[in-house]
Amino acid sequence: MITRKQFLRNMTGLAAGSLLARDAMAFGSFKERPIGLQLYTLRNEMGKDPAGTLKRVAELGFREVENFGYNGKFFGMEASAYKSMLSGLGLTAPSGHYMWGGAMDNPPQGSIRKGWDKAVEDAATLGQKYMVLAFLFPNERKTLDQYKQVAEDLGKAGETCQKAGIQLCYHNHDFEFQAIEGQLPFDYLMKQTDPKLLKVELDLYWAVRANQMPLDLFKQHSGRIALWHVKDMDKTEKKSFTEVGNGVIDFKEIFKAHKQSGMKHFFVEQDQCPGSPFDSISQSIGYIKKNLVNLV
Repeated sequence: MITRKQFLRNMTGLAAGSLLARDAMAFGSFKERPIGLQLYTLRNEMGKDPAGTLKRVAELGFREVENFGYNGKFFGMEASAYKSMLSGLGLTAPSGHYMWGGAMDNPPQGSIRKGWDKAVEDAATLGQKYMVLAFLFPNERKTLDQYKQVAEDLGKAGETCQKAGIQLCYHNHDFEFQAIEGQLPFDYLMKQTDPKLLKVELDLYWAVRANQMPLDLFKQHSGRIALWHVKDMDKTEKKSFTEVGNGVIDFKEIFKAHKQSGMKHFFVEQDQCPGSPFDSISQSIGYIKKNLVNLV
């Protein structure tokens, strides 16, 4: 026969287990939205000491990184070796940036125009779920015909990605919102590409600088904006880059609308920092942890 003391002890254990389960679920929910960092913010540091730099990134609390500069290797490492380094630090790389190479006689290795199959293969080995066209050089975006070629190449590249279980995205700056031949290149690319093959990594800073409201873009392209660059704009006339929470962008309203966006991952990025970039990203992640991560 179970005594009253044993019964109470069992009930206490069940209650404690329930609380642990609830906390585990809450923690699991948080883990679904880890805070990421675009490593371009630490480009100088990554060039000198990738291992040491990534260690500091992990210590600051970031759990995801977005790569840049792939040229057949990731920061001088083969995909498997880089993945091992990240795993050892508790990091993953769900996304990476790549170039088009459409206006170059000799496009860079690992760009859409050269070595794309190998780039996709390496991304899959690393565990990336997204590959992002990062930037168009000025001579690659002078005319609407060039954007037409970009759209065609993105369609083909997106098909290659899709076969590997990877989603292709396009990352904006402000120039996509400057009319060419009466059309906004951003709108043109969205219309000329299949939403299943091409989604968007919305750089919130550049969108706002181009007088585009992120919430309006979420409505116009609902479910298509899978990635964000979380980057703030300072309060000066120069509209310079600043740490998240230190500027004019209303991130709370943006994060509340994450479902309409279709956001799956977000990455802190700061193109230029006033001092040590580690100080800047530390301030940014601190603000996000305190004010934003609970909104997703």
